[in-house]
Amino acid sequence: MSDIKRVVLAYSGGLDTSVILKWLQVTYGCEVVTFTADLGQGEELEPARAKAKLMGLPDEHIYIDDVREEFVRDFVFPMMRANARYEGDYLLGTSIARPLITKRLIEIAHEVGADAIAHGATGKGNDQVRFELSAYALDPNIKVIAPWREWELTSRTALIAWAEAHQIQVSKDKRGESPFSTDANLLHTSSEGKVLEDPWEEVPDYVFSRTVNPEDAPDVSEYITVEFEKGDGVGLNGVAMSPATLLTALNELGRKHGIGRLDLVENRFVGMKSRGMYETPGGEIYARAHRGIESITLDRGAAHLKDELMPRYAELIYNGFWFAPEREMLQAAIDHSQAKVSGTVRLKLYKGNASVVGRKSANSLYSERHVTFEDDAGAYDQKDAAGFIKLNALRLRLLAQRDR
Repeated sequence: MSDIKRVVLAYSGGLDTSVILKWLQVTYGCEVVTFTADLGQGEELEPARAKAKLMGLPDEHIYIDDVREEFVRDFVFPMMRANARYEGDYLLGTSIARPLITKRLIEIAHEVGADAIAHGATGKGNDQVRFELSAYALDPNIKVIAPWREWELTSRTALIAWAEAHQIQVSKDKRGESPFSTDANLLHTSSEGKVLEDPWEEVPDYVFSRTVNPEDAPDVSEYITVEFEKGDGVGLNGVAMSPATLLTALNELGRKHGIGRLDLVENRFVGMKSRGMYETPGGEIYARAHRGIESITLDRGAAHLKDELMPRYAELIYNGFWFAPEREMLQAAIDHSQAKVSGTVRLKLYKGNASVVGRKSANSLYSERHVTFEDDAGAYDQKDAAGFIKLNALRLRLLAQRDR
C-alpha cells in the first residue's frame, strides 16, 4: 500500500470518518477525496463539507451527491420486485445502500485518478464485506483501505483521544457512551449495539426515530391506493410520483401510523448473531402492496417459484453480492415475471398494520365466474376434479398398497 497517493473515502462527517480522514493523511501521507451520499437519511449534509474543508480538503476534493432517485429506482425497486426479506423479516435497508455507495466511490476514484478507496466499516460487521465485494466486482485492481482492521484505536475513548491529539473537532454528545449506533437512508433506519445488545430486553421507545409508537397512532384508520406498472410503484392515491417521491410519501404515512418496526436477531455473514431494531415505514407498506398486486396478476407457478428464489436472492444482497452474476441472473428472471404486474392496490393503515383490502388490474387472472359458489354458467365442470384427484392420488395409493 506504500504507493497510494490518493484515496476516495466514504465520508459522513461524523467522528469515525473524520478520524479516518486524518488517519489516512497521517498514515499514508496521501491526498484524500471525500464522498458523501444523500440517500435520504434526513440529515443536513453541508456540515460534512464544512468539516472536510476544516481538515484541509479543497472544494474539488469534496463530493456530495444526491442519489435518492437512483437509489430507489435502480436498487430498492428491483429488490422489491423480488419481495426480498432476509431471514423472512428484514427488508435489507442497509444492505441495498452499500452497492450504490461503492459504485460512486469507484466512479469518483476513476475521475480523480485515485489509487484506493476507504470505508469506515468495522471488522465485525457485514458492511466491510458489502463495500469490498462490490468494489472488486466493479474494479478488480482497486485497493481498499479498512482502517478499523488496521489501526489500534479499539474503543470510543481511544478514538476521541486520537481526534483531540490531531485537532479534530469532537461533538459534545460523542464524549459520552452512545446508547446505540444508527444507519439511515430513504428506505429505513437501523439501530444496533449498547442498549440493544441483550436480546431479552425490549427495545426502549426512545430508540425509534422514524415511527410513532403504534399505541399512540391515530385511532382512525386511513385508506390509500398504490398504483403499479410492470412491478414498480408509479403513484399514490391516483397521483403519479417518481420512485423516491413515492417512497418519501409512504414513509410519512408509515411514520404516522407506526408501521414498519422490526426487532430482529439476525445471522451476520461473518458468522455471529446480532440484534438490531429496524424501522422501514414506507418500505413495509410498499412491500405489502406489491404482493397484493402480484396476487391477482402473477400465475401460480411463477409466484411460487419467485417465493422459492426469494431467500437466495435476499441472502445474496445481505452478503454483499449485488454485482455478482448469480444475483443478476435471478434479477433477470424476477424482472421477466413482472411484465403484467400492473394495477392498483388499496390498503388500510391502522396502528402498526398495513393491510391489503382491495386490488384490481386490467391483467388480472382472478375469475369470479370460476370461483363463485353460485351458478357459474358452465365455466367449470366440477366432474373434472374426480380424474384430477385420482391421477394425483395414484402414487399414494400404490405406496399404501405396498406398505400395508
